[in-house]
Amino acid sequence: MNWSEDTRLDADEDTGASATDERMPMTQASSAEPRGELFLGDTGTLPFDARRALCQLLAGPSIDAQRHGALWPALLRNEAAIRQVLCELFLELVLDREGGVAFTRQADTAELESPILLRSAPLTFIESVLLLFLRQQLAEADTRGERAVVDEAQLVEALSVYEKNVSTDRAGFARRVMTAIGKMRDNQLLSRLRGSEERYEVSPVLKLLFSAEDVQALVMAYRGLREGEVALD
Repeated sequence: MNWSEDTRLDADEDTGASATDERMPMTQASSAEPRGELFLGDTGTLPFDARRALCQLLAGPSIDAQRHGALWPALLRNEAAIRQVLCELFLELVLDREGGVAFTRQADTAELESPILLRSAPLTFIESVLLLFLRQQLAEADTRGERAVVDEAQLVEALSVYEKNVSTDRAGFARRVMTAIGKMRDNQLLSRLRGSEERYEVSPVLKLLFSAEDVQALVMAYRGLREGEVALD
């Protein structure tokens, strides 16, 4: 998944598909047919909305059906063609139709020395613990058939048990927690709810980033840290 600044192309837009779409059969096979030049010298074959979806995937961090109302159906209509373009760049499309999320990641090319296009940023201890907590909240909400919603006070309280593992004072720890929350917002893993400054919905993309096995392994590792006296960061 490409962790980057918020570069959403159509989040919160109410616009529908372009006029080109009205003439386009709703099949993936048709997406590779020429659509005519969109600009001088254009040799591309993807329709305009599919190119916008591809750009959002490359810019990152993801496409969300709720936040990207026009890009999501364009991605589904042109999935095969977009996958093909991404493969040319040694990238893989990860798509969850039921969850309504998609993102790109580096393809596993084994021993092939392929270029790395997606930026990656190391996580701090606090950011890692926050991600784990959000993934757990998402799993619990799924069992209830609900959206995962959290508030800042809940997040701060959940992370406070790790304060002794971070070599800083209480004020410094609070700043690190808020910085971690901000990073989750920037990467669209937390989306502020309308009408609220401190309540967020957890993105379902976390289900694709962390499997149940990954979560269990992290829980065991961080439980040992929480119960010990190891200082980090």
